[in-house]
Amino acid sequence: MSTTHSSGSPAGVRAGRTTPAGELLFAGGVAALGVFALVRAGAINEPITAGSMGPRTLPYLVGGALVVAGLAVAVAVLRGHRGEAEEGEDVADVDHTDWATVGMLVGLLVLHIFLIVPAGWPVAATFLFAGSAVVLGARPWWRTALVGLALSLVLQVAFAGGLGVSLPAGPLLEGVPFLDG
Repeated sequence: MSTTHSSGSPAGVRAGRTTPAGELLFAGGVAALGVFALVRAGAINEPITAGSMGPRTLPYLVGGALVVAGLAVAVAVLRGHRGEAEEGEDVADVDHTDWATVGMLVGLLVLHIFLIVPAGWPVAATFLFAGSAVVLGARPWWRTALVGLALSLVLQVAFAGGLGVSLPAGPLLEGVPFLDG
């Protein structure tokens, strides 16, 4: 049963809104995030040896883009270009948050954090990737464990071997040259 106003519009939707508060709040938030990035980029210590593209360049570009995007959205909203309300046809009103699943995912993340140092990043990431997949419904568990292990090893090789980022290989993989960061 739907409730309608005397104007015939559905409840919760006001025809001819005068203040697009949500849209303007979003635009202001994006612009404020850009200003924050610009201010913090100025505080980055730039060595004398940095060329024309120092460590401040990317934060300045991203911050500037955020400010421009936020202002552009604000101008568009004030000119009358407003987002339409979600029809909600694919939203089930009876479904609620499955807090048990959320709790298990948070538990896997905490386990990952505590396993990194003693077991190594690939083992901890395998538990995180495979465990998350199983909690979200992937079956059989052994296949997700193999995929999680493969994914964690690919990421270990890419970050530690390829980029030189130090990810602890752990006692099982210690001494493997291309896995050391």
